[in-house]
Amino acid sequence: MKVPNSRFWQVVVFGLVGIGLVFLALGGYLRPVLSAAQFPVVQAQRWVSERFSSLRDLVTRPADVAALQAENAQLRSEVASLQTQVIQLQQQVSEAQMLYSLLDFARSRPQSEYTAAAVIGRDPNPFLHFVYIDQGSDQGLQHGMPVVTNQGLVGRVDAVTAQGGRVQLLTDPSSVVNVKLQSLKVDAQLVGSVTGELYLEMVPQDVPLKPGELVLTSGLGGSYPPNVLVGQVISVRKNENDVFQSATVQSAVDFRSLLAVLVITNFRPIDLAPLVP
Repeated sequence: MKVPNSRFWQVVVFGLVGIGLVFLALGGYLRPVLSAAQFPVVQAQRWVSERFSSLRDLVTRPADVAALQAENAQLRSEVASLQTQVIQLQQQVSEAQMLYSLLDFARSRPQSEYTAAAVIGRDPNPFLHFVYIDQGSDQGLQHGMPVVTNQGLVGRVDAVTAQGGRVQLLTDPSSVVNVKLQSLKVDAQLVGSVTGELYLEMVPQDVPLKPGELVLTSGLGGSYPPNVLVGQVISVRKNENDVFQSATVQSAVDFRSLLAVLVITNFRPIDLAPLVP
């Protein structure tokens, strides 16, 4: 009879202990104990998770690196393509602006007839200043026709073929242009040089020539039409012992960036050579 009574009381005791633990847990009194008991388990789970993540990265990293490299190469190719498109668009805009300027210049001077031409080459001789254009005798171009841009005088047609032409620039050493000083109403001559600089010559000593004076074609000699802008005086050289004074002129045209020109086709230069003794 003692054994059943002993088991009964054991069950009762365990039941009361269990009920007490439940009430203590519900009341929050066992939280520190539970936290202390769970800490090793949580740390173990964290350790296993970190090792699993490291192993997964180690296995998948080569594939990820290859994918990133492929994506990077694709992005670089797209960037290069976009940069090329941007450069092409900028060139098209620049060409459109240049052509519009030439068209606007031609419209503002309806008394002249023009043929537009693209500059397709330059003379390789460093002592000569010529450019080649893509229009020739088939388009009505002839020797001696003046060549201009919206900025001013470029030169004149020196030689032509059926589909092309050569233009002598103002800066060529053999170029001579009869000009006039706009505000002073004085005639002079503009000559080129081997270095590409422009010089104003045959200016009388008593003329009050100063930097900033505009230089225009005079029309004398019949080689160029009058009143075409040539450039501006930038420095004056005057020696009292000389008969004439001279000056350096800055051309109105930037010959280094010359891409297109206008040829005045209704102007016929006058050849005065047979009349000169």
